[in-house]
Amino acid sequence: MNVTINDSCIGCGACESICDAVFAVDGTAAVKEAGISGNEDNVKEAAEACPVGAIEVA
Repeated sequence: MNVTINDSCIGCGACESICDAVFAVDGTAAVKEAGISGNEDNVKEAAEACPVGAIEVA
């Protein structure tokens, strides 16, 4: 799974609150690649919850 954050991120923290193993917000969100394995369902949930659609999952 490839997870990226696009430039529309507003740093709201929704992704981090859903899956802090993968997302960290400090101004804008960042992806912690090492945390993706085993958290795929939470990553998808965070992507769907993002208010600006900044999380791209492939």
